[in-house]
Amino acid sequence: MDLDAVADELYGLRPEEFVAARDRHARDAREAGDQSLAREIRALRRPSLAAWVGNLLVRRKPEEVQPLLGLGEQLRRAHRELDGEQLRKLARRQNEVIGALGRQARELAARAGHAVGEGVQREVEETLHAVLADPRAAREWAAGRLVKPLVSTAGFPAADAARLASRPAPAAPEKGKPPRGRDRGADAERRRHLAEARRKAREAERELRARAQDADAAARAVDGAVARSAEADERVGELRERLRQAEEEQRRARAGVQDARERARQAARAAREARRRAETAAAQVERPAAG
Repeated sequence: MDLDAVADELYGLRPEEFVAARDRHARDAREAGDQSLAREIRALRRPSLAAWVGNLLVRRKPEEVQPLLGLGEQLRRAHRELDGEQLRKLARRQNEVIGALGRQARELAARAGHAVGEGVQREVEETLHAVLADPRAAREWAAGRLVKPLVSTAGFPAADAARLASRPAPAAPEKGKPPRGRDRGADAERRRHLAEARRKAREAERELRARAQDADAAARAVDGAVARSAEADERVGELRERLRQAEEEQRRARAGVQDARERARQAARAAREARRRAETAAAQVERPAAG
């Protein structure tokens, strides 16, 4: 038994099966004399429902892992190079892939016994966005051992692609000829429209940030509730283990009491037999003397 094998098994289980299986492995390690491994196993935390769904997707659909990681590399490269055409193409691909994988994950969870709602599916899709944006998040997800859903801190804003798509191309004047008055007027009109579009984009981004903050606050509240529930489960597991140990000690103590009582009874019988033999021997000695 080693920690890697135990963790791989545990994070493949349904969340409600995690604690009992983890405690069993920790007990086995302790009884085998490996206290360090037992502590490491006990430190493993049960995954949230959304994290479990993400792990399930990796484990049940391993053929989807590399294509998603490859798409993430392409997106990050396109952002670094400010490749507008490639970004527009990859943004469409990103939405298609994440939507499809989110639906697959939901179906897998339902077949595994957990019908998940829209909130959990959004957390799963947010994890996939983080996988595309961050190589470290990608490696963590691909291991199939998430404890909580991932959050993208360096995502690819949809507004980027939208602005690139809507930005008008500057009109190049004919070589050697200055722009005519009509062209200058058209340029001014385009600049006015562009300024207005940028203003609306900034307003939309502010609204998006406000809604994202609300969503983050709600997600943190959920995470806090899930963490408290997990801690309570941990505590219940620990108390059950202590109860099992106490009951085992009680059983051994009771067996010891019975054994001691049996030895006491045997000793008392042996003492009585010895007394009778002594009395018989004494009587036999006194009889000839009396004769």
